[in-house]
Amino acid sequence: MTKKVKRTSIPEKGAPANKIQEQIDVLREKDVRWKEGRTWSLVYQASEEHDQFLSTVADQFFSANYLNPLAFKSLQEMEKEVVDMSIDMLNGGDNEVGTMSSGGTESILLAIYTYREWARKNRSQIQAPEIVVPETVHPAHEKAAHLFGLKVRKAKVSEDKKAIVSELEKQINKNTILIAASAPSYPHGVLDPIPEIGKLAEKYNLPFHVDSCIGGFMLPWIERLGNPLPKWDFRVPAVTSISADIHKFGFGAKGASVILYRSMEFLKFQFFITTDWSGGIYASPTLLGSRAGGPIAAAWAGMQFMGASGYLSIAEKLLAGRKKLQRLFSEIPEIKVIGQPCMNILAYTTHQNKPDIFAIADHLENKGWMLDRQQAPACIHLTVMPTNVAFIDQYVEDVQAAIVFAKANPKASGEGNAAIYGMSARIPFRGLVKNNVLRIYETMYGRNGSSKEEATGKSQTIAPAPRWMGWMSRFLASWKKISSGK
Repeated sequence: MTKKVKRTSIPEKGAPANKIQEQIDVLREKDVRWKEGRTWSLVYQASEEHDQFLSTVADQFFSANYLNPLAFKSLQEMEKEVVDMSIDMLNGGDNEVGTMSSGGTESILLAIYTYREWARKNRSQIQAPEIVVPETVHPAHEKAAHLFGLKVRKAKVSEDKKAIVSELEKQINKNTILIAASAPSYPHGVLDPIPEIGKLAEKYNLPFHVDSCIGGFMLPWIERLGNPLPKWDFRVPAVTSISADIHKFGFGAKGASVILYRSMEFLKFQFFITTDWSGGIYASPTLLGSRAGGPIAAAWAGMQFMGASGYLSIAEKLLAGRKKLQRLFSEIPEIKVIGQPCMNILAYTTHQNKPDIFAIADHLENKGWMLDRQQAPACIHLTVMPTNVAFIDQYVEDVQAAIVFAKANPKASGEGNAAIYGMSARIPFRGLVKNNVLRIYETMYGRNGSSKEEATGKSQTIAPAPRWMGWMSRFLASWKKISSGK
């Protein structure tokens, strides 16, 4: 007999605001403490003053629904100006157009959807459309292809994690409708060779999307600071669209990105319109129906508030932070920075993974640092944020201590998160890993799933192991025995 799960119900009587706030304060104690400078991703804050201003602006549009632009003409004007400012920043001309979206994933989804619809009209002979991408491209491209019935063909990248034009060309065939690349790729902060890929797109008469969700509001200012970069934006004639997130280094409120196209000849395929609904004509420029007004207003206000001088100042500070990290890492014999980072992102590993990079990551997390583990190769990702800059010396000191620990404790690579991430990254049967991750999500979101405490952990630094981690550990232990022949 299945145990009945007690669900949370709407209270019979509303609680006082101060009591609700007390509950929120307790819940937030479990969140990552990013203001302490120990988080290297997720939160993009220019300053407390900037955040407070964005909050004030967004609150004015708290109830606004941008489902109908004709009802909220203020938001329509703001969106238009955000798009215009973004196009100008990315060296567009008179014909470029675009819309805002709720984030990078939606921007990429919109681009893939648009090119599928474009191909249905302009390449109607293609029955099984495909897109060609480097294997380092953001997985939102794969998600979009899954949702919209396309196939993704992934091309190998170089040892320094750049797209290889010849490998991309090998993947092009009669079903290809689009090439996509990154400026830069999120995992390593490496800029793909956009001009060369553009020539490939021209050769095969294909649209070319540049995903610059992470770099779109950083690379222009780095270049203006006197750091030469290969052309990657609308200055490359073959580029037909660019995605860029305002809520990253545009320092807007969460829920703001832009998807920009070379001309209306592409953007018009993004629009969905139906005229035979009993409720009247329904038209939607993006994936969403109702669109929150707050993020749009905050994006517009934030760009106005920052100005070019503000963006340049922060870019200079963050680029200096990344260069300092890279210089300090170069003085540690065991550490290797992957590729050639072009902005305030880098990824690092150890030579031949000795000592184990994930054991180092575990030790750093025990010191209170939150960081991202990556695979192929196993490495640690860092995005330098304004909150991180003052703590770079402390971080590198802790990395050195972690190396000493990992060398002295070689079994650490088979324990804790090092085992979870390390083994799963090395297992060749990706279907097995996928099924176990699926089980984790089923547990977290299912009716009989983990409690809030199990899912999130009770403390910032050392969280108790959720039930799903036991399943994963047993799975990995079994795989370890199989792979070692025991």
